[in-house]
Amino acid sequence: MAKHFRLLLSLTPVAFLFATLPILTADDAPLPEPEFRLLWPEGAPAANGNEPADQPAIWIYPPTGKPNGGAVVICPGGGYVIHATDHEGVQPARFFNRLGMTAVVLRYRLSPYRHPVPLGDAQRAIRYLRHHAEDLRIDPERIGIMGFSAGGHLTSTAVTHFDSGMLNSIDPIDRHSCRPSFGILGYPVVSFVADYSHKGSGRNLLGPDATEEQLRSLSNDLRVTAQTPPVFLFHTSEDGGVPPENSLAFYAACHQAGVPAELHIYQQGPHGVGLAFGHPALENWISVAGSWLRQNGLLTEKPQLALEGTVTLNGEPLRWGSIAFRSSNAAEPVGWAMINRGRFSIPAKNGPVAGEHEVVVTDMGQIDPVPVTADARQLPAVTLQISEGQPALELNLSVSE
Repeated sequence: MAKHFRLLLSLTPVAFLFATLPILTADDAPLPEPEFRLLWPEGAPAANGNEPADQPAIWIYPPTGKPNGGAVVICPGGGYVIHATDHEGVQPARFFNRLGMTAVVLRYRLSPYRHPVPLGDAQRAIRYLRHHAEDLRIDPERIGIMGFSAGGHLTSTAVTHFDSGMLNSIDPIDRHSCRPSFGILGYPVVSFVADYSHKGSGRNLLGPDATEEQLRSLSNDLRVTAQTPPVFLFHTSEDGGVPPENSLAFYAACHQAGVPAELHIYQQGPHGVGLAFGHPALENWISVAGSWLRQNGLLTEKPQLALEGTVTLNGEPLRWGSIAFRSSNAAEPVGWAMINRGRFSIPAKNGPVAGEHEVVVTDMGQIDPVPVTADARQLPAVTLQISEGQPALELNLSVSE
């Protein structure tokens, strides 16, 4: 039997699911101090001394929102000569904490250390989190990596150069995979051979006498494969230090390889913007990254489900519209699809998880060659329980004009 609703002629716009979250305000309670851990307490391999710069380490920032088991290793930028640890490390860590994630800021080794030392430090951080996943209360299958500028190059290297673990190692940490579950790249250095490459980062990482083969081996748009994990990138058109072509090339390589990827190029902003506080467009990038994590199922341990079905309106197939399955849990993805001639289909990679969902259907009107008077309208929502092995759905909606 059709469900009967009275259609409201004035519709309230749907609120954004991810509002911009402040890092800290005067009214907030003090945030917990991070826990500092050396990645090799007995001394790092290839270390040149015992100073802090010779000891790769992590600062662990625990979730301040409802914990969901996700984790991210953050690599501050600095051209492989310094660490911009605050605005490209601690500040984004606090944002991800509020999403319920554990955030880890990495102190990796810098010049005069050369490749593969910084990569080994980043890989060690991922292995370390997997080894200590139980006591840190994180999901070993949802540990990603993030970086800015040269830290973005380190991130692009980590998502294209990885192994499944050294099973015969005497060190149990090294037996874990160092493949990240995802990568987030902020205005990253990607290529060392293109016209737009950042020569300084290449020189600091590989030395002044690097060969063409060495430079190409770490031009990571050339190293993307189908095994590269999902990637989110953002850049600005005005970046004169590391041009946006770096992100464009990496996105194109991911798209060509079938790797899930999302790219945002903002018009304004110089190099090194961090969270870009106060800019009406650019400061949204990190909230968009949070939505991307959500939509890729990286903020929940539940698997995403495929859904298909039909939608009728007043007894007729809905010609053209959209359907959204929205969980009350802000960490769970929204399943969404277009409706065409009454039918919709959502693949598992874009689907919701099991549980109760508010189902919102929008009638987008007719497809006509001339203007019509029927505007798009959101139909009254219904609540449905979605389960694994869900059969095809039949939604029969009715509205009184």
